[in-house]
Amino acid sequence: MTKIPEALAHGRAPAAFAVKATSRGRALSDRRLHLPEHSWSNDPERRTAAGIPEMVQFATKPRLAAEMIEAALDAGITASWVTGDEAYGQDPQLRAALQARGIGYVLAVACSTRVRINQGRTPARADALAGRLPATVWHRQSAGYGAKGPRYYDWAWIHIDTGSHRHLLIRRNRSTGELAFYLCWSPVEVTLSELVRVAGAAGASRSASRPPRTRSDSTTTRSATGPHGTGTSRLPCSPWPS
Repeated sequence: MTKIPEALAHGRAPAAFAVKATSRGRALSDRRLHLPEHSWSNDPERRTAAGIPEMVQFATKPRLAAEMIEAALDAGITASWVTGDEAYGQDPQLRAALQARGIGYVLAVACSTRVRINQGRTPARADALAGRLPATVWHRQSAGYGAKGPRYYDWAWIHIDTGSHRHLLIRRNRSTGELAFYLCWSPVEVTLSELVRVAGAAGASRSASRPPRTRSDSTTTRSATGPHGTGTSRLPCSPWPS
């Protein structure tokens, strides 16, 4: 059995984790030690004291996530989706690597993220788009189960860029109005319900003590999901006037 470096075992240095999630449960599939570039990677005494091998060098969390996903896919682990938080969603190289392997993604991004609407002709900030959407395009859906039952939010989705399966997914808290944003891509047509379930898998995977209630396989970087096209609702994607 590979010895876990002391820094990871004691929580003194962060790590990136890959989790395989299905309707039958979740399991850790891989983990990589993430050494901060200056406070750890370039401090030989600290590395030696913590038992960190020389082969472990600095890499960004998105890079570590890409390595773990590639290793999982090459080992025969199947997944149709990858989801994760902003640390991963903001990285274009990770998104490109997933797309090259035909793996769909629903990745959180910052409100300041710029996307292109009107068939790729018009750039706009994500939060600016959310503020201009009419009430009719918001749909109440559950992002899975939490400690108090189903986690209901209002959701909207917008076609972005020139690809037919590329979307900006927006989540709105029904009580506070707080917004969250996700960049989404899939190799085939999907439904809003499916994207919502994948987005919810990232939050659910933070708590291993809660039983999963999703219907599809899901893996985040903390997780990936199962077959495309398992959504149940064909709510129309929000059009954007030229």
